[in-house]
Amino acid sequence: MAKVDVYNINNEKISEIELSDEVFNVPVKGHILHQVVVSQLSHKRTGTASTKSRSEVKASTRKLWRQKGTGRARVGSASSPTRRGGGVAFGPRPRSYVKRVPRKVRRLALKMALTDKLQNNRLLVLDGFELPQPKTKEFVNVMKRFELQNGLIVIDNKNENLDMASRNVPGFKLLRNEGINVYDILTHEHLVCVESAIKKIEEALKG
Repeated sequence: MAKVDVYNINNEKISEIELSDEVFNVPVKGHILHQVVVSQLSHKRTGTASTKSRSEVKASTRKLWRQKGTGRARVGSASSPTRRGGGVAFGPRPRSYVKRVPRKVRRLALKMALTDKLQNNRLLVLDGFELPQPKTKEFVNVMKRFELQNGLIVIDNKNENLDMASRNVPGFKLLRNEGINVYDILTHEHLVCVESAIKKIEEALKG
């Protein structure tokens, strides 16, 4: 089991914590991470883009001019896609972009993302993240002590002071442990976890 130092918000080492090899020491495979990230992003697409085909456009069915003798090209309906205001040929229709990934693969990818942060020394464990006041300045000062400019912060319980203090700081995102996901871990440079959240993550991913 790997051992990681535990700090307080003043950047003082307090203790150490052992991390489960089953969660924080698995082979990292890029194609699995890619598959899960693509699936996550596809779930965010609404798929509501829509156009009207020629059969849905409200237009007269009268022939615009006679077939022969005018010197012009023959023409039929005013709703033809070749005419201004006509229907759209092969335009987008409402659809689902969802790409389903098996639950076991999602869990494995999450373990890989956590392993990647640990192996690259991008994992910071805090004993707690309690701020006396919900002030952005106090949150920024804590991050400066650890020299962090970008990070995903994971806590286990609701923390209104931390939520209000961090929500307007670019580069940082606050999540509860049950909401941790591959995309957010990989898109943030550092992973900052409260010690109690680490234990709950391990409990959820073991087995």
